[in-house]
Amino acid sequence: SVNGNGFPSAGSLSHRNLIINGDMQVWQRSTSSTTDGYSTVDRWKTSYGGENEDPTFSKQDLTSSDTGPWEKGFRHALKVTNGNQTSTDADDYLIISQRFESQTMAQSGWDYTSASSYITLSFWVRSSVAQNFYGYLRTEDGTGQLYPFETGSLSANTWTKITKTIPGHANVQFDNNVARSCILDIWPFGGTDYSASPTLNTWANYASGTRFPANTATWWTTDDATFAITGAQLEVGETATPFEHLSYGDQLNRCLRYYYKIVCDDQGDLGVAPGWCRDTDTCHGNINFPVPMRDNPSALETSGTAGHYAVAHKTSGPIATSVPSFDSATKYSASLTVNVTGTPFTAGECGRIQKQTNDAYLAWESEL
Repeated sequence: SVNGNGFPSAGSLSHRNLIINGDMQVWQRSTSSTTDGYSTVDRWKTSYGGENEDPTFSKQDLTSSDTGPWEKGFRHALKVTNGNQTSTDADDYLIISQRFESQTMAQSGWDYTSASSYITLSFWVRSSVAQNFYGYLRTEDGTGQLYPFETGSLSANTWTKITKTIPGHANVQFDNNVARSCILDIWPFGGTDYSASPTLNTWANYASGTRFPANTATWWTTDDATFAITGAQLEVGETATPFEHLSYGDQLNRCLRYYYKIVCDDQGDLGVAPGWCRDTDTCHGNINFPVPMRDNPSALETSGTAGHYAVAHKTSGPIATSVPSFDSATKYSASLTVNVTGTPFTAGECGRIQKQTNDAYLAWESEL
């Protein structure tokens, strides 16, 4: 130990946290959303179903009143605000999830098939309702395995640090590729379709209906109940070491492997890609990604209307008649097409694809 803190007994000394953006620094998509999936904080997927009212996922800025994580350097958390759930059904659920590439786990240094080799999960959590919550680590390569755990009874509106040391198991398998093979799920609520009587803190074959013990519905049925998480770390070894704080730039670079978004901020007339005019009313552009993505993106995400985009050409800037469309992409770059009003181009000329308003953006995704 150094200064009373335990440091790694196994695995890497630096970049040991297998969770990306565990301190919730990077929010490329939005700081508030009622949409499930990857909709707010980078690398964290939120899912829900069976709701009577949509929950809200949002960025919580921590202050000195957030005793616990504040003193440890955390300034942001992912907060879930529950809607007004007027019923509790068997298929109701709400999940906060981080998903891992198989190669990340295979090359982590964890001897995951050995029961005497460990990986340690730690995170800070806060609920407005005093109760116990469940989560698990799930593997998908080979025969899927599940390691369920509980937070223990949380005091209302109090930050609590949770630590779980997880041994390896002979049936755990991670293939050395970029596919998804491991999932960390934390459930503020799950109905009886997902619960039974599994043994906590033990590996077993994964079964959808046996993920955790029966989940009390108090949080789910409390109007606008909140659940927040930050400081999530998954590391090789038996010790939960102090959180590995990385700079915003370092965390952003790690997130860009999975999602890259070009925004205008306060710049309306902003060039985003050089292009060439294939014919009289179409311009093709190319974007080079700042970080190679996990896999080839298959679509272009856009916002705004056709009038939010344009092609600067010679001394004019024709307004687009459609939002940019996806052509193709590799892990390293992507091409897009913009159609414009009239026939202002001559085939073979150059142009600059640009955004005209703050509302426009372009994004590519390669999530797990």
